[in-house]
Amino acid sequence: MSEEWTGRRIELEIGSVAHGGHCVARAEGRVVFVRHGLPGERVVAEVTEDKGGSFCRADVVEVLTAAPERVEPPCPLAGPGRCGGCDWQHASPAAQRELKGAVVAEQLQRLAGLSREVEVEELPGGPLGWRTRVRLVAGRDGRAGLRAHRSHRVIPLAGNGCPITVPGALDDVLARTWRPGSEIEVTADADGQVHVDSTGVAVQRAAGRDWRLDAHGFWQVHPAAADTFAAAVGEWARAPRTGRVWDLYAGVGLFASVLAEQVGPRGNVLAVESGRRAVVDGTANLVDLPQVHWRSGRVEDVLDALDPDDERPDVVVLDPPRKGAGKAVVDAIAEGSPERVVYVACDPAALARDLATFAEHGYELAGLRAFDAFPMTHHVECIALLQ
Repeated sequence: MSEEWTGRRIELEIGSVAHGGHCVARAEGRVVFVRHGLPGERVVAEVTEDKGGSFCRADVVEVLTAAPERVEPPCPLAGPGRCGGCDWQHASPAAQRELKGAVVAEQLQRLAGLSREVEVEELPGGPLGWRTRVRLVAGRDGRAGLRAHRSHRVIPLAGNGCPITVPGALDDVLARTWRPGSEIEVTADADGQVHVDSTGVAVQRAAGRDWRLDAHGFWQVHPAAADTFAAAVGEWARAPRTGRVWDLYAGVGLFASVLAEQVGPRGNVLAVESGRRAVVDGTANLVDLPQVHWRSGRVEDVLDALDPDDERPDVVVLDPPRKGAGKAVVDAIAEGSPERVVYVACDPAALARDLATFAEHGYELAGLRAFDAFPMTHHVECIALLQ
């Protein structure tokens, strides 16, 4: 085994982008996952983590030859060894979207055998000031901040704020001290109200409706995301009038509301959600849509208990957590033989794995859209149509 490299500085040529907010380089036969670099650059990188084996991790500490897409990060805390909240502040917004598109395409090719160019669409509002929900942590001195990348070390935000967060949302939080180690949840709702560590009700607006929900329950982080995704899902779902639809991992019912309008009062939307508070909020928000029927529980358990002959869907929409739906859920959906499946994904690797499983049941990828719902970070949202 070679010597441990942590702390060592290496001159590298940066290769292609990889999933997770870094690029790939190679040194002495080993793979180096490099943050704060861009493809094609020549850099000096310092190894930050080395557990032996075939790879290690490093941060760019000096740029010898810069890529044309490199820009000055808008946040002074975005550099090596500092805040881990953002991955791509050193790349222009257009370059960030190209990098994310390349990651989605690579994951589809590698994990699902699908060759497809991916264009990542920009959401309204620009790359800064979009984040409406933030979880901070108090450092030893009681000041609120965010953790460094792959570390428990807290980077205090006081004096700098957070450029990607909605303006004003963190002002009160950063102006006071907190119990060291405590986590602080902040949500800015559609009415401009800021909710801090409360169990209050936030107001959100999307799909032509006002939503009242648990202030820190699940809702899209980008102000334009919920409306954009609801429209995209509705366009591809095209649920038939009086039809039957499954909305899996339904949250508070954003997509269920769209599907319910499509199937009409004589149709049926089965909304499945494991979070009990989300089900309570969803039931209250969609009380005017009695065609939406809620089931609380793990998706795989609810589907396992269904009679596929009596409750066979015309269309299925699913928005699973980051790990994806998994084989059991995909198999259950395929057993229901829906004509179309609309899959909303926050992780391209999980999406690709599930698409490969769908393919085993004869479903083909008929459409794919990707959205830059998390500018400056490596995260990307995808919506896939399967037929």
